Amino acid sequence: MNSNNICIRLRNTGQLIEAPMGATLMEVYERSGLKMKYGPVSARVNNKVQGLKYRFYNNKDVEFLDLTSPSGMRVYERTLFLVLSKAVEDLFPGGRLIIGAPLSGGHYCELHIGRTLTVDDIQGLETRMHEIVRADMNIHRVQCPIEEAIAMFRARGMESKALLLEEQGDLYAYYYRLGETIDYFYSCLLSSTGHIGIFALMPMGEGILLRTPDLRHPEMLAPLKPEQKMLDVIREYHRWQGILGVRTVGELNAAVRQGHATDIINVSEALQEKKLAAIADEIVERRSRLVLLAGPSSSGKTTTSKRLSILMMACGLRPHTLCTDDYFVNRVDTPRDANGEYDFECIEAVDTAFFQQQMQQLLRGEEVELPRYDFPTGKRVFEGRRLRIGENDVIILEGNHALNPLFSQQIPEEDKYRIYVSACTTVALDDHNYVPTVDIRLLRRILRDFKYRGYSALETIRRCPSVSAGEDKWINPYQENADATFNSALLFELGVLRTELMPILEMVSERATEYSEASRLRKFLRYFRPIPASEVPRTSLLREFMGGSSFSY
Repeated sequence: MNSNNICIRLRNTGQLIEAPMGATLMEVYERSGLKMKYGPVSARVNNKVQGLKYRFYNNKDVEFLDLTSPSGMRVYERTLFLVLSKAVEDLFPGGRLIIGAPLSGGHYCELHIGRTLTVDDIQGLETRMHEIVRADMNIHRVQCPIEEAIAMFRARGMESKALLLEEQGDLYAYYYRLGETIDYFYSCLLSSTGHIGIFALMPMGEGILLRTPDLRHPEMLAPLKPEQKMLDVIREYHRWQGILGVRTVGELNAAVRQGHATDIINVSEALQEKKLAAIADEIVERRSRLVLLAGPSSSGKTTTSKRLSILMMACGLRPHTLCTDDYFVNRVDTPRDANGEYDFECIEAVDTAFFQQQMQQLLRGEEVELPRYDFPTGKRVFEGRRLRIGENDVIILEGNHALNPLFSQQIPEEDKYRIYVSACTTVALDDHNYVPTVDIRLLRRILRDFKYRGYSALETIRRCPSVSAGEDKWINPYQENADATFNSALLFELGVLRTELMPILEMVSERATEYSEASRLRKFLRYFRPIPASEVPRTSLLREFMGGSSFSY
C-alpha cells in the first residue's frame, strides 16, 4: 500500500479499500463499487454518523447508510428543513419558521409572517424549494468560534439558536450555509440540495405539513394519516409552553440557570394533572364502565392508569385496574414471527375472546375469577382473585392492544372510554431542531431497563427496531380511535434524566453498532442543563422510570 494511502474497512461488503489520505466519504463510496438504490446519504465512521464530505486521514471502519435507515432518513429530513428555511427566507424575509415533531407522514410546521397563511403562500414555498433542489446548491459546513456563531445567529434574529449554543461548553461550533441562508443542526446534512428527491408541502390546520419519504419505500411519500387528535395535542402543548414561557431548550436552560426549575416542574406537573382530571370528569359524565388505555412502550401507561384511578376515587367511583398482559394465550399457543420467534406483540397473542367474555359477565353484574399470566411458566393461572362490579365501579384496562377494535368488539360502545397515552411532543432544541419523541421514550426505557430489569443501554438500543415495528403495526394505527389523548412528555424531563443517563450511555463500546445511537443520544442530553431529581414529585409520571415513586409497580 502506498505510504500516502489509508485503508478503509467497508462493513457493507467486508472489503478493504485503499484511498488517498484526505479522501471524502463520497470518494470512498465511488471507489467501493457499492450500489445503493436510495443512497448513500451518510455513513457510520467508527460507528459514529458522518456526512459524505467527511475526510479520512487514517484507517477507519465505514458503513454507508441510505434512506431506508432511520439515521439516513434523519439526514434527509434535516436537509429538507434547511431547504424550507431558505425558501422562507427568500419569499418571506423576517418570517419565523418553526419545525415540529413528526405528524401524519411528515412534519407539522408553523410559519409566522404577520398574517394568515394562504394556499398560494404554501404552493409558492414548495415551488421555491424545488427550484433550490434543481439548482443543486452546495451545502457548506462551517466551523467557527462558538461566540462568533452565537453573535451571528443573534444578529439575524435567530434567538433560539443563540440561546442553545450559549449553554454549550465547546470552543468551536459548526453551522451550515446554503447560499446566504445559515442554520444550525445537531448532526450532519446532505452535501448538496441536488440529493433531495421527493417531498411536498400542504396546508394543515393553521400551519404546514412538510411531507417526507416513506422509510420502507423512499421513492414514495409517507402515506397521509388522519391525526387530528394528535394535532390538537400539539396545539395544547404549545399553549402550555406559552404559560411557562418556555418553548425551546435554550429558554429552558435560561430559566433553570435563573433558579426557576422548581416552578417549571410544579407547573408542568399541575398542567398534566389538570388534563387527567378533565379526562376523569368526562368518564364520569359519560358513565363509562370500561376505560381502555393504550400507548407505545415507555409512554407512562402504568403511572397514568394509577393516577387516573386516584382521580376516579375522588369522583366517588371505585376503580379496578387490569392489564392486557394477563389475558395472553399460553406460550405454546403464541404465534411465531417470520424468524420463528414468539410474537408477543401481535393481537393473536392475546385471548380476546376470553377477555370479552369476562368483561361482558362483569358488565352484567356477574362475578368472575380474574387471570394472572405467569411469565416464568408462560401459562395463565387463577389464584382466587374474584371481581364483581356495581354501579359505582369502573374497570381501567391498560395494555398495548386496548385501542384495537378487535380487542373489545363484542363490548357495547356506550360502556367504553378509550385513552391514548404517549410522549407526543415536548420542548424543541430550537426553531428548526425538534426533539424526537421516540428518543424521549427510548431514553426512559434505557434508564428503567438498566435500573430495574438488568439490561444494558446496548441491549435496549438493539431491541428498539423490533419494538418500534410492533408499535407501528399494533398500537399507532389506532391512536385516532381514542376519546382522549394524553401527552405524557414533561418539559423538564431530559434535564432531570441527563445526570443518570449519561454514564449508562457511555458504557456502550465504540466497537458496537449501537454506539452511533448512544453517541447521538448523549449529544441530545448535553444540550440540557441538569435539573435536580429531588425536585420531582413522588407522584410524577417520570418516577416510573427514574424510581422513587409513591406508586408500586
